[in-house]
Amino acid sequence: MSDFEVIVVGGGHAGTEAAAISARLGVKTLLLTSVLDTIGQMSCNPAIGGIAKGTVVREVDALGGLMGRAADRATIQFRMLNRSKGPAVWAPRAQCDRTLYRRAVRSLLEQFPALELSQGMVTNLLFDSHCTRITGVETGDGRRFTARAVIITAGTFLRGRIHLGTDTQIPAGRAGDQPSVEMAQVIETIGLTVARFKTGTPPRIDGRSVNWSKVERQDGDSGEFRFSVHERVERPRQVPCWITWAGEEVKQIIQRHLKESALYGGAISGRGPRYCPSVEDKIVKFPAAQRHQIFLEPEGLDTNELYVNGLSTSLPVAVQLEFLHAVPGLESARMTRPGYAIEYDYYPPTQLTPWLEVKTVEHLFFAGQINGTTGYEEAAGQGVVAGINAVRRIRGAEPVVLGRDDAYVGVLVDDLVTRGVDEPYRLFTSRSEFRLLLRQDNALRRLLPLAERLGLLTDGEVRAAERRLADEESALQLARDTAITPAQAAGPLAESGTTLNEGDRIAVVAKRPGVSLGALFAAAGVGGDMPTEAVIAAEIEIKYDGYLAREREAAARLAELASFMLPVDLPYLELRTLATEARQKLARVRPSSLAQAARVPGVTPSDLHNLVLEATRWRRRVA
Repeated sequence: MSDFEVIVVGGGHAGTEAAAISARLGVKTLLLTSVLDTIGQMSCNPAIGGIAKGTVVREVDALGGLMGRAADRATIQFRMLNRSKGPAVWAPRAQCDRTLYRRAVRSLLEQFPALELSQGMVTNLLFDSHCTRITGVETGDGRRFTARAVIITAGTFLRGRIHLGTDTQIPAGRAGDQPSVEMAQVIETIGLTVARFKTGTPPRIDGRSVNWSKVERQDGDSGEFRFSVHERVERPRQVPCWITWAGEEVKQIIQRHLKESALYGGAISGRGPRYCPSVEDKIVKFPAAQRHQIFLEPEGLDTNELYVNGLSTSLPVAVQLEFLHAVPGLESARMTRPGYAIEYDYYPPTQLTPWLEVKTVEHLFFAGQINGTTGYEEAAGQGVVAGINAVRRIRGAEPVVLGRDDAYVGVLVDDLVTRGVDEPYRLFTSRSEFRLLLRQDNALRRLLPLAERLGLLTDGEVRAAERRLADEESALQLARDTAITPAQAAGPLAESGTTLNEGDRIAVVAKRPGVSLGALFAAAGVGGDMPTEAVIAAEIEIKYDGYLAREREAAARLAELASFMLPVDLPYLELRTLATEARQKLARVRPSSLAQAARVPGVTPSDLHNLVLEATRWRRRVA
């Protein structure tokens, strides 16, 4: 028997972040996973970031996580999505080399002296005599590990089953890995509600078999963007992606074979992600669409294999080959791996506290797809939250709950534990009320104070972060202090179609639409040594000053609601001044604050007013 303070079960993105954060905080941590060689594996597409997700990567990095650093070491193409739109939806995305990413995660983990890695399939969970507190885990080879807290990040492994058509079903956590059956059975015995979701992956092909003359080349951005602010590593060689389309012929093939699909043939009961649909879903749900975009994404620099993004499927292998060959450029494509759907257990996350601890079992935490989410970035964000709070709980400290105005990670966790999920959850900017406050460029500014307070960063990392923020402040102050003449401003203003009649401060001129702060600096002969990202952050603050002020006022109002804490033992079902629906839903969620109660579906303003009165009465009664 071995003793640890925190055990993390699972080596995916949630598990590696949870283990890294726990080890950073100085507690003896064990990362226990079924196959050590797959720690940090990108099981689906070889990319990090995207809409809202890229902001989460920056937030994870600001709090000491690994994802941004690993992505920087593995990026083979970078693009800033949505640059033609407002900064609230700018989205950094990195195409990664799978092998380099996995190696980077392993290397970064092994830098923590407090962290041990071990291979083993967890088959049993250990509890105290009342099954109200977890005490450790047991592996299939008979080893027992005790711990004061356990974080389960099982991904798609819990009773996972791969589907290739209606006739081929393979028990697996992912292709090539065994599912976790025994642990799923144990979790079910402690009284948690269990449900099933499904997700999928597309086929991979040999790039040497692609007709490149029929596909469109897509190069990355030339800028020097990095996800991590804590280090600046050299990027690997950059490569293009390619675009093609699934048109009418693909549509006809899939319609002809639709009953052979595991999803539409009845073999799968779990619900799949609406925002990352299979190609069968696209054909059925969007019948008027003439074609669907396909991205050919390189798997790495040392292979010709391509990930066919946009053709996720649960059809039989022979049908996959048939519709692949109907895609322009892929007429002679050789499939290296078939696509498949995978169905797995998850536990509706309203059974968790806002710090991701199971409500009925002390010091047991869930993070990642076990909570009904989809995506590497969503998993990583949860891993950070679980890692922080597992350590705080065993130290007797107050849990840390990120607010909806603090981080997209706060939006994610609050949505999960308050509203629950009825399909695999994916983050979007539209899920946040404070999109302008929660930008990818200001993640460090938002979260550095918390990271410092919790001790998540080294002294060197704090100094590097402070330098970065100082650069942003310097750029902002330079814009406010420096005047520009009409002659100097003529060039930067040309594209906006405006002119400057008399000299003015650069910060005032930069408010005009289509005018670049960097260009104004260059025209005035200042700021040449300013880092590009610092100038961009300052420009956003200048251009959106009024909008930002309004969002900050709204965030302050939310903070007032959040400051009204609700008693943990409030008997909601007995509160007759509340509507029946409100009583039932509040009893299930058991919100920690009035703000969280306000976000529970079915709770009305009248219910909230009465809830304040009822909570006040209850406090007096039990005092």
